[in-house]
Amino acid sequence: MLVSSNLSLPPWLQALLSEKFFNACVIHEGARKNEKNIFCLDCCVSICPHCLSPHGSHRLLQIRRYVYNDVLRLDDAQKLFDSAFVQSYTTNSAKVIFLNQRPLPRPGSIRGNICSRCDRGLQCPYLFCSISCKVDYILRTEGVGGLSSFLYDCKFLPLSEPASDDGLMTPVSFIAKTSSSSGGYGDGGVPCRTLACTAATTETVRKKRSSLSNSCRTMFPRDTEISANLMNRRKKAPNRAPLY
Repeated sequence: MLVSSNLSLPPWLQALLSEKFFNACVIHEGARKNEKNIFCLDCCVSICPHCLSPHGSHRLLQIRRYVYNDVLRLDDAQKLFDSAFVQSYTTNSAKVIFLNQRPLPRPGSIRGNICSRCDRGLQCPYLFCSISCKVDYILRTEGVGGLSSFLYDCKFLPLSEPASDDGLMTPVSFIAKTSSSSGGYGDGGVPCRTLACTAATTETVRKKRSSLSNSCRTMFPRDTEISANLMNRRKKAPNRAPLY
């Protein structure tokens, strides 16, 4: 992280960019889903879903994981700071942005547009790869005064989703593969209307097959019926040839 040692940041932003998320909560060590994936802006600490009770009236931010890095939903981030020109990624039908700089690829592999702070490759017209890179760039070019136009005064910030959410997000490549194999539904589900149509079609095909089978029996008697007719014909009195 580029701005971890800068004490000119607001306490909550300093803590947000330096916190280690998704570690197990020591207080609820034996509980399920005890990863610390919620950040309290008022207390400047990360908490797990079981720690929510004392923070019920505080501003809470859901932290998520995407390709092994901490991300925020773009909708949540825009309530706290100006996220313009920070590259976003789409996953699970939601746009997310990275909190901190990620490890850079090998030297010489970056071409085209790059991050203004860490030289990571970006798509146009983005200028920053993460929130921390933009914060560090503002501090270096405009000083602390530049943060006034970057930070928003957010008085109320509830969790956007239930606290039981583990915060893990699926990469886009997996979603696209699943969607193509399941008719466009990312979670592999099938709508009720499709199930009803499939059931009706199956029943219709079954009835048609049954009707066709009965008609075939009528037109072409089975071998046992043919054998029985032959046996009955043999039991009749023989027809003798007339005498001349």
